[in-house]
Amino acid sequence: MKIVVAHNRYREAQPSGENTIVDAEIAQLTAAGVEVLPFLRSSDEIPSMPRSAKALLPISPIYAPRAQRELGRLLDEHRPDVLHLHNPYPLLSPWVVRTAHRYGVPVVQTVHNYRQVCSSGLYFRDGAICQDCRGRALGVPAIVHRCYRGSRAQSALMATTLAAHRGTWRSVDRFIALTTSIAEHLRDYGIPEQRIVVKPNAIPDPGVPAPLGTGFLFLGRLSPEKGLDLLLEAWRRHPDGSLGPLRVAGDGELRPLVEEAAAQRADVTFLGPLDRDGVHAALVASAVVLATSTWHDVLPTVIIEALAAGRPVLGTALGGIPFLVGADTAEPAGWVVPPNPAALADALPAAVAEAASRAPAARARYERTFHPDVVTRRLLDIYADTARTAESDRRSAQ
Repeated sequence: MKIVVAHNRYREAQPSGENTIVDAEIAQLTAAGVEVLPFLRSSDEIPSMPRSAKALLPISPIYAPRAQRELGRLLDEHRPDVLHLHNPYPLLSPWVVRTAHRYGVPVVQTVHNYRQVCSSGLYFRDGAICQDCRGRALGVPAIVHRCYRGSRAQSALMATTLAAHRGTWRSVDRFIALTTSIAEHLRDYGIPEQRIVVKPNAIPDPGVPAPLGTGFLFLGRLSPEKGLDLLLEAWRRHPDGSLGPLRVAGDGELRPLVEEAAAQRADVTFLGPLDRDGVHAALVASAVVLATSTWHDVLPTVIIEALAAGRPVLGTALGGIPFLVGADTAEPAGWVVPPNPAALADALPAAVAEAASRAPAARARYERTFHPDVVTRRLLDIYADTARTAESDRRSAQ
């Protein structure tokens, strides 16, 4: 099987779980014997572009001519079975879907965010969930509120792009929804059920989990939508030391909040940004991992890392978090609560008391749902079915 993987990489200065997942998926496919043809661009290329190329950047989300020419040559030369698209912005453009179809190549897209509808991709604005652009022909609220990169002009461009490519997205042969929540978003957008499959991401198996440590770990971007302020408010409702330690790892605009909490309380430790070894050590030291997002978080990789390490997760009942934790299964791998301080504060002592009993379920959920062997087999089945369906449709049209 021959697969083109198309992805516009986010800037290296902006840590991206999506970049990591794409790299891991390419490695997993290659290990499974798939011939992967990477078609990758990076936003880091933009500063070094010649002036002529930079002059075309404003229209590139709608139509990126250089990317279409280069993709066309790649498709013509290699005749792949499927093009698998991840992020098309800004240097690829959703137009790659049309280019692939022009060469008779079916398209699978993994949906990592809500950017079919929302210019920022988050459904989150001014510290709260926002879906003002749902159902609109043009996302005027996104323009008014400067939702894309804080710029009214760029927001207007992105809103126009989303409107212009509504038909493009609806022509995608198969959508991979990372969670059931994303599948619902796609159905709401008008995608037929038969063109949506749920397949989460995978992370490498770290091996047999270490014995549980103590206390809680918050690991992620220190930004409003990740719910750090929600967590700290809930934490303050308990006496210092009564819940064990709270370790916070990461960086971002809310870093001063963590530093202040660590200065005020002996049971809060700020670990700062961590490398892979540091993340592993922090997971081993902890008993429960926190995912306290206040937006419809699509698929926080930290939850999969926690499950792989045999750590149960306490999260908010938003986005993909309930799916990841298996909240509706017979043996959930953690707990989900409404995104408010009182509910989270009430859940913290129960999580401490029940962590050991939930740990085996955490590891079991990883092995059944998020292990690379399981996820890669599922992805190969999606490719094969998409290619068969596209071939059948072509024959029927002749």
